Amino acid sequence: MSRVVVGGIRDWKDFGFLFLCIGATWVGILSLAALLVYVFWDAIGWIDWQFITSPPSRFAEEAGLYPSLVGSIFVITLVGILSLPLGVGAAIYLQEYSTSSFLTKLIETNISNLAGVPSIVYGLLGLGIFVSTLGLPHGTVIVGAFTLTLLILPIVIVSSQEAIKAVPDTLRHAAYGIGATRWQTIRSVVLPQAIPGIMTGTILALARAMGETAPLIMIGAATSIFTSPRGIFSPFSAMPLQIFAWSDLPQREFQHGVTPAAIVVLLIILLSMNAVAIFIRHKYQKRRR
Repeated sequence: MSRVVVGGIRDWKDFGFLFLCIGATWVGILSLAALLVYVFWDAIGWIDWQFITSPPSRFAEEAGLYPSLVGSIFVITLVGILSLPLGVGAAIYLQEYSTSSFLTKLIETNISNLAGVPSIVYGLLGLGIFVSTLGLPHGTVIVGAFTLTLLILPIVIVSSQEAIKAVPDTLRHAAYGIGATRWQTIRSVVLPQAIPGIMTGTILALARAMGETAPLIMIGAATSIFTSPRGIFSPFSAMPLQIFAWSDLPQREFQHGVTPAAIVVLLIILLSMNAVAIFIRHKYQKRRR
């Protein structure tokens, strides 16, 4: 009899825990769906080719996203060029070359902790290093790219290191057994196997950088700009900054038209980047099979 009672209590606990998990999942899904529906509903009728190719304006019907869109593309492209070799190189050294010492563990722990530092701290760091110390002009593409690279570099290092760590040691031993050097093994065996995880982590980190606002405000990037950047030393604005500027305007057309339309464009770009990460992962997983 006692076994039946204990079994019944366990069943009810399992059912209650499952119910809580399902409820929490649906609360998150429904909340996100409600927000998306609200934003997309307000954006209907405002997203068109004129909105994509026009500069900002004080008139909602003439307002466009083009300079900030080009600015975001400039900055994120440069961030990818900087963060990928630095992050992957650091991950290769920490995983393949460094010894398991106290210093190595301390470095890895600090890198993991840096991944959780608030983004505004990186904005202050970028302002102090690149503008105040190195004398680079504030609010330019190069300063924004350097600052956002500092922001996502810990994420790229951690994700790349985990992807390299996931490669079976048997593959390394097989390469060593046929006379390959350590670098040949890393280049021809380890990296091809780790590319899906590396690229997925890097693209998701770039997507996070594209949605950041606080670091760019700290380095003096413009909230609104009427010309697109022409080089890495040009002033720029980014899509999140432009959205922030429009959301602060009192006109109803900006509050319930232009701003939601810009948010939808930004969401489409971010979701496209996530889709590319998923595609790359599945493509290389199929090649392994």
